[in-house]
Amino acid sequence: MLKSRFIVMLGLGMALGMISNRAVAQDDSAVVAEVGNKKLTAGELQEKQAGKLLQARYKYYLAERDALDVLIDEQVLEMQAAAEKLTVPELVKKHVVVAAKDPTDDQVKFYYEGLGSDESFETMKPKIIESVHDMRFAKAKADYVTSLRDQFGVVVELGQPSARVDTTNAFRLGPKDAPVQLIEFGDFECPYCQKVHVELRRLRDQFGDKVAIIYKDMPLPMHASAQKAAEAARCAGAQGKFWEFHDALFETHKIQTADLKEEARSLKLDATRFDQCLDSGEQTAAVKKDLEQAKRLGLSGTPSFFANGHFMSGAIAYPKLRETVEAELGLPSTGKQSVAASKLLDNNNPVQK
Repeated sequence: MLKSRFIVMLGLGMALGMISNRAVAQDDSAVVAEVGNKKLTAGELQEKQAGKLLQARYKYYLAERDALDVLIDEQVLEMQAAAEKLTVPELVKKHVVVAAKDPTDDQVKFYYEGLGSDESFETMKPKIIESVHDMRFAKAKADYVTSLRDQFGVVVELGQPSARVDTTNAFRLGPKDAPVQLIEFGDFECPYCQKVHVELRRLRDQFGDKVAIIYKDMPLPMHASAQKAAEAARCAGAQGKFWEFHDALFETHKIQTADLKEEARSLKLDATRFDQCLDSGEQTAAVKKDLEQAKRLGLSGTPSFFANGHFMSGAIAYPKLRETVEAELGLPSTGKQSVAASKLLDNNNPVQK
């Protein structure tokens, strides 16, 4: 068995490297254009035209990451095959094919009954066996490749696109100096935000004060109650209970105005003050300010995340969140400071609870 550490870096050719360096990872002070005697820098381009660039770069990053994962999988299989003096097909046959057993007759019958097919069992049987075998083979191969990745110590160096995010006066859960600052642009009516809320709690449970969660409002136009729910959470925050109210909304999914007021009372807030805050629209401008920032960044849906400035979007599963946090936590140990961390603007002390 090979025990050496296998470090995978983004080596997709000089041309791709030039594209990444010049178009994506330029220093903020680099001049990208001159208009008369005015020099336009990469930093200005990023800041003023982020809405046109961030989503496109993220799509490219996802495609690049998929391609890199395929390349890594091929590499670890080739390395293990060489270690065992086998070809890759022989390696797969030895470790994967034997694990992908055909289903028993009872399992096939159970599967057939669940299909509710009009075709006879004898007609469907070979199709079912093939389908189940293919699924088991795919899972067995994925598990085996994952074990090889762990064995060789794969480290992915491919960076995610990043942007400046203003967190002034945003609500933060965790230390201001936590090594990972994870910003979420969320919507209290968004089902994906409700789902990822559980994952974020797991993240805090696992990493504790190494991770701070910062919440930014992005109520989507198709969600009629989202704007008022965001205002209500801020009204609760004005009384020191933003995160308790935030958690309740994502867990109960009750965000009608009457529900919001009832939740305020269950948290023992000053009911009169809360109702006045909500009914008067006291927090409307603050919510809209976050929304305007989301639009400037080109965000198109919720949840959208920035981990030390690195952008991620969608209903991200826990493994990806954990991987991102682990990557950021790995930077200080090498004596390097995250470039993206400097892209977090924090002009005033945000509210912390």
